[in-house]
Order: sequence, then structure tokens, then C-alpha cells
Amino acid sequence: MSLDAASRAAIDAVKARTAAIAPSAFGRVAVLMGGTSAEREVSLDSGRNVLDALRARGVDAFAVDGIAALREQLAKSGVDRVFNILHGNRGGGEDGIVQGLLEAHGVPYTGPGVLGSALTMDKIRTKQVWMAEGLPTARFVRIAPGAELAAAVHALGLPVFVKPSTEGSSVGVFRIASETDLPSAIAFARTYPGELLAEQMITGGEYTVGILGGVALPSVRIVPPGDWYDYHAKYVSDDTQYHCPGLEGEDEAAIRALALAGFRAAGCSGWGRVDVMRHADGRFLLMEINTAPGMTSHSLVPKAARVLGLGFEDLCLAILAQTLEGPRA
Repeated sequence: MSLDAASRAAIDAVKARTAAIAPSAFGRVAVLMGGTSAEREVSLDSGRNVLDALRARGVDAFAVDGIAALREQLAKSGVDRVFNILHGNRGGGEDGIVQGLLEAHGVPYTGPGVLGSALTMDKIRTKQVWMAEGLPTARFVRIAPGAELAAAVHALGLPVFVKPSTEGSSVGVFRIASETDLPSAIAFARTYPGELLAEQMITGGEYTVGILGGVALPSVRIVPPGDWYDYHAKYVSDDTQYHCPGLEGEDEAAIRALALAGFRAAGCSGWGRVDVMRHADGRFLLMEINTAPGMTSHSLVPKAARVLGLGFEDLCLAILAQTLEGPRA
């Protein structure tokens, strides 16, 4: 059986299992969105889409905006499970804090658990785990708070990206192609309280692979209208091109296998998205993991699922159905 045939069969099995579940089996479902992270607006957009999809399928779903509101709902004992679509950290839902809160209350939730969520929110530590496991990732230099950014960039060699270790959605990312690009990144680093990393710029192609249970979805090749896939290209522009599947044959099989290995090595389960770059020499390099990927009109996991015949509503139900599978490993 080919990889595509195997993936289609796996998705067909997911659809069959999900279709057999009565909406009432989910109970009261809190769709956790918004929050106070830098990715609040994207999360609200994702959350509204998920909420509409679940309600369209008869699920008793309701919106909860942020962690404080979730605590209030948990105190009322009015939550049977949570569809977590909070993005980011510091008030977002991808850093392990929400996961720990829900574990303490015994409430099932979507996405990876405490360990996988906390680890992958930190790009530096995720890369260190991948390196320890022998998985390929782009070269990088850690920049501690208050450290000299220019020295780290020069040690790595231009061109590079400079980014916070614990942000998402391209928040605080700087593309340094020449010395003239350095001042704005240096100014940001002087005020940013957390760790940064300078990362080798890879130019051979940008890809992402959605994970749904044990299935790596078809890769998506991202072709932004500008020099790189920034916030505008992700969430605003209609000119960004998405090719799915992004590769063919052995290359497609290789990128999916690498993404799934990277996801598991980082302690992740459930669903998520793994970003991968292709080096000019053909090698695939793991970049980062998103444990509560976007579910907006521009988002990539729904695009990949659709290629295998899993529409948006079916995808949301399949993700929610994972909360019925019992305790996490």
C-alpha cells in the first residue's frame, strides 16, 4: 500500500470512528480561545470557526475566552471536555499551563499534554531534544536576555532569522540578510525579556506537516508573496500560495516520516503541526512544532486534511474525539 493509500485508509478509519460517536457523548464542550497572549486575535478567529463547526454537528459547545474564564467554568463543574484553540504562551494555551490546570481537574482536552506543550513552546529546548535524538534541525545560537545579539548573528553567519524562543505566529521575528537589518533586531532584543535565538536561514523551500493522531497529513509547501512567510503572509494576504501535497514520491514520504518522528520525540500526541524547511542541498530540517495550530481560513492543517477527504467540520470532530480515547500515555 502506498503512503497516500495508507494515509487515506487511516483517515477513512478516523471518519468512521468519529461518525459512530453521538454528539451527546462529548457532553458540554468548552472551546477555549482568545486569551491574553500576543496571538489573541488569531486565536479568536480560530475559535469562532471551531465553535461553529462543532455546533453544526450537534455538539453542545460554548466559547470560553482565556484562562481566567476557564477557571470560573471549571469551578462551576460545567465543562466535560475542552477544545483548546488558545495560541501562544503567557495567557495562551500552548505552554503547558492550561494542560496542567485541566489535568488537575480531570477534564480531557485536545492537543498534546503538559510535557509536549511546555517543551515545544520553547524553540531552543525543542531543538536540543531533536539534536539529542539525532533528528536534523537548522543551526542556531542561543541569545540569553541582555546578551549581545550582533555577536551571536556574526558567530552563525548571515543570512539568519532572529526570533523569540517562546513566541509564535511570527511575533518578534527579524530577517537579517545584511548588516543594515541588524539595528531593528538589536533594538527589539534590548527590550525583550526572554531568550532569543539566531537561526540559520534556509532557502530551499518551506513546508508544514499536520499530525492527526498517528497520521502525518500531506505536506503543504508555502510560497509567500514576499521574501518570507511573515505575519501578513500567514493571516492577511490572499497572495500566499499553498501547494498540497507539497512534494511527491520518496520526498513526500520522507518529510512526513520526519515530521511524525519530530512530533513524537518532543513528547507530543493528539494533533499538531510540524514546520519543516528544505535545505538547498535537499535535506529536510525540523524547525518547530505548533500544538494548537490555527484553524482560520488561511490555516494549513485544514487544507491538508481536505486533500484526504476530511472537511473542516469532520476535522474538528476528529480532534475532539481524541478526548474520548482515555488517559494519555
